[in-house]
Amino acid sequence: MSPPPLTIRRATAADAAVLAEHRTQMFLDMGSVGAAQAGELQLASEAYFRAAVPDGEYVAWLAAPAGAPGEIIAGAGVQLRSMLPRPAADGGRLLLGREGLVLNVYVAPAWRRRGVARRLMEVILDWAPQAGIVRLTLHASDAGRALYEQLGFVPTNEMRYRGDLAASGPVLGLP
Repeated sequence: MSPPPLTIRRATAADAAVLAEHRTQMFLDMGSVGAAQAGELQLASEAYFRAAVPDGEYVAWLAAPAGAPGEIIAGAGVQLRSMLPRPAADGGRLLLGREGLVLNVYVAPAWRRRGVARRLMEVILDWAPQAGIVRLTLHASDAGRALYEQLGFVPTNEMRYRGDLAASGPVLGLP
């Protein structure tokens, strides 16, 4: 199946609400957040995007059907951070620059399995080297894993601490 004709554009701070909606819906779809916490997640995410997009900490793209730019059906973003110099995975060179964490790859249910997420990821992969990104990482959902592997992402040795580091700070009431 060929991908539908799409318009993909860079998100702005004015898109914070739709970026937050996509993030919230993504976590709802994965079962990582319940309906009771979804509103809190959406509000906190919207506040983050309103600040992080203009600051350049978060860069995102939104997709709409061609001819209907106001009908946002999908999005994907990259959170940027400085990376300590380190050897590349191939061991043949040193990585100096920024790392991008791909986040919030979301496609509305009616548009899934039609190549929309692939198109968004291809935009990110084309953009990254020009933006000085030397490494991209992501956490794949079960539904997205095959796509990311097809695009060249590989599992790594990452581990996550399960302790409560946020016990003394402000956190959402999420699991």
